Amino acid sequence: MTDQQPLNADEILDVVDENDQVVGQAPRGAAYARRMRTRCSFILVRDAEDRIFVHRRTPQKLVFPAHYDMFVGGVVGAGESYDEAALREAEEELGVQGLDRPEPLFKFLYETAEHTWWSAVYQVRCTLPVAPQESEIDWYAFLTEEELSRQLDVRPWTPDGLAAYRELLARREAGDL
Repeated sequence: MTDQQPLNADEILDVVDENDQVVGQAPRGAAYARRMRTRCSFILVRDAEDRIFVHRRTPQKLVFPAHYDMFVGGVVGAGESYDEAALREAEEELGVQGLDRPEPLFKFLYETAEHTWWSAVYQVRCTLPVAPQESEIDWYAFLTEEELSRQLDVRPWTPDGLAAYRELLARREAGDL
C-alpha cells in the first residue's frame, strides 16, 4: 500500500435498511461511494484516571482522514455483531489484548448527504498500556472531559464522532445514561 491509498476499501460490509436489518453486502469503498447504509461501533475509552482517549486519524483513512476523534471504533464487518466489532476495533486501535468487553450505551442513525450508518456507542475502561495502531492513528492523548470540551470548536473532528459525543452528553444530561 502506498501512502496515498485509502485503508480497507475492499473490506466487505453488511448493507442495512432504515431499521438496521441486513439487506445485502458490498465492499466498503463501493458502499461509501454509493451512500449505502452500513454499521459502525464507537467506543469511548477512559483510562484509570477517567481521562478520554483522543486521537487523530491518519491521512490514509477512507472516511474523515486526518480528523480528530474521541472514540475508537469503526465499521462492523459482514456477519459481525456490534459487540464483536466494538471489542475487536478497540483492541486493534489501542494496540492492546485482554480488554474488558465494551459496555453498550445506545444506538443512533448517523445520516448526512454523504454518509449513512447505524452507530452503536459503547464505553470501556482501559488500564493497559496502549500502543495505538500506526496505520489508523498518528497522534493520541488522554484528555479530561474539560480539556476535550475546550477542543471541540478548535480541531477538525470526525462529524460522526462529534455527533455521537453530543448525543452521549445529551443522554447523560437527560439522565438516560
